[in-house]
Amino acid sequence: MDWDDLRYFAELARTGSLSAAARTLRVDHSTVARRITSLEGALGIRLFDRLPRGYVLTPEGEHVREQVERLEEDVFALQRTVQGRGPGLSGTVRVSAPPAFASLFLSPRLSLLRERHPDIILELSGSNISVSLTRRDADIALRLAKPEGSSLITRKVGTAGYGLFASRTYTDGRTPETMDLLGYEESLEHVPQQQWLRHYARGRPLVFRTSDLVGLASAVRAGLGAAVLPFFVTGNDPDLICLQREGVPPRDLWLVVHEDVRRSPRVRAVMDILIEILARERSLLEGIGP
Repeated sequence: MDWDDLRYFAELARTGSLSAAARTLRVDHSTVARRITSLEGALGIRLFDRLPRGYVLTPEGEHVREQVERLEEDVFALQRTVQGRGPGLSGTVRVSAPPAFASLFLSPRLSLLRERHPDIILELSGSNISVSLTRRDADIALRLAKPEGSSLITRKVGTAGYGLFASRTYTDGRTPETMDLLGYEESLEHVPQQQWLRHYARGRPLVFRTSDLVGLASAVRAGLGAAVLPFFVTGNDPDLICLQREGVPPRDLWLVVHEDVRRSPRVRAVMDILIEILARERSLLEGIGP
């Protein structure tokens, strides 16, 4: 048996989809299928039923999954321990953050890391999905909700303020009560800012909905209507007007790291840089000032 096949089995068992497993493993979907066939041949059992809706574990596959999950936990624990004790300020550190925050706020400010620690390679992943720090999908995560987990170290590092914005040209001749409203799609109805907007709308429909915060901001700048946006996206844009900020709920920003990894010098260095950036930009983040 090729032990590496177990990685492919574990990911396919989690996702149930060849394409989804392939994206996570960064290989072609045919590679995942070939690895699974190889593992089934080595074990002499069928691990998955190939169904139109995806790959479904057989009873034998469920038993193997339980064993592999325990093995996987041991491997990840070993990796975290080794990284946590590794010397030097060099190597790769993976950071996960919400997409718009990663691209519009963090990326333009990360030259500070290059100046101080040129031997650290940073991988910044913008994702709305809470990645697993236990499985080392990332070393550090910045999240808009405090995560649960006894092995996770969390620290509140900032607060993102929000307001109701519209473009300056769009507001000409209109009152807030007559403006079209833009918001998130149905999958994001639970977001506090969306709930506030629904209450503010008092039954008025949202004429444009999206799951993409950058797309929402672009729609506002294009004059489609008014939407709730974070101050780190609007900045000091003179073409945007904040119609209301009172009562719009903010979001706390949490820095999260696994307890086994936080002792790594390079991870600690990146954490310190992120905390410093957020402290420097507190006014922008919270929307303090004009």
